[in-house]
Amino acid sequence: MFKTSIGFDMRAPDFGPPASELYAAALDMCEYADAHGVEQLNFQEHHGREDGYLPTPFIMGAAAAARSKHAAILLGAVILPLHDPVKVAEMIAVTDLICGGRLHVALGAGYIEDEFKAFRVSIHDRARLMDEGVEIILRALRGERFKDGDREVFVTPLPGNRPPNLYIAGGVPATARRAAKLGVGLYPLTPEITPIYQEECRKLGREPGPVVGGGGWVHVSEDPDATWAEIWPHVAHVARTYAAWSSDPGNTANPFHGLDSEESIRAAGFYKVVTPDECVTLAKQGSVGLAPLMGGLSPKVGWKNLELYCTKVLPQIS
Repeated sequence: MFKTSIGFDMRAPDFGPPASELYAAALDMCEYADAHGVEQLNFQEHHGREDGYLPTPFIMGAAAAARSKHAAILLGAVILPLHDPVKVAEMIAVTDLICGGRLHVALGAGYIEDEFKAFRVSIHDRARLMDEGVEIILRALRGERFKDGDREVFVTPLPGNRPPNLYIAGGVPATARRAAKLGVGLYPLTPEITPIYQEECRKLGREPGPVVGGGGWVHVSEDPDATWAEIWPHVAHVARTYAAWSSDPGNTANPFHGLDSEESIRAAGFYKVVTPDECVTLAKQGSVGLAPLMGGLSPKVGWKNLELYCTKVLPQIS
């Protein structure tokens, strides 16, 4: 759906720059990327991580919206079972109004057990909470006033987009079936579930909705070998922490499972370092995403990546 994107998880491990420097750089990068034609700005969510992983994507998304004019704002994945769906509906509505209808939200079930414990939610309830939560959000953002148990639900203001741009995020077949059943789009963590989603939609008598996200990230460099050595500690930090989370009992289909060595991480291809010409070739084959501050990478290094992409790649694929 989007040819080019730039993503931020706002990690700030103790071997990199402080969070204050990274947040300022991220918003500057959003403004620059938007002005040069990057189509999507992406913010993720996790809680209680030692490296300060972004816990509030709606706040960051609204800030990025204020610094941009054209790019879609994708929040994904928002871990819906950790939140009251009425509050999520309110945040969707207000953020969508702030960004002039550019908001896209991918809702995920979550998979890290200690996050659920921190929010006093059982990880075993996540499937039910996802189904119930998405239904509440969709009804509320249609402007309905209705009962949810013993409470009345009535959300104002309403978003500019009705229905909102919603997706279900995940990497297992159940994700695809849930997105089809609920009549929303798909944010696949693994490409194998996209055909399942499309087939399920057609079984239900509806055309498939949009599919966003998926795939890995690229870093553009005139000297990929030297750059890989420079960014390796940050790439390793991201891959190894995701891999560690994959051992939690509530996890399913984490694509980082088992990645612990440089060889396995490079072979997995979730993060590639390529020349501008190589990036053009990749872009012509599918979507391309950048993560210029991945794992707390120095903004100086991230800017080189982003500027090369915007000046030497985008003009050839736009």
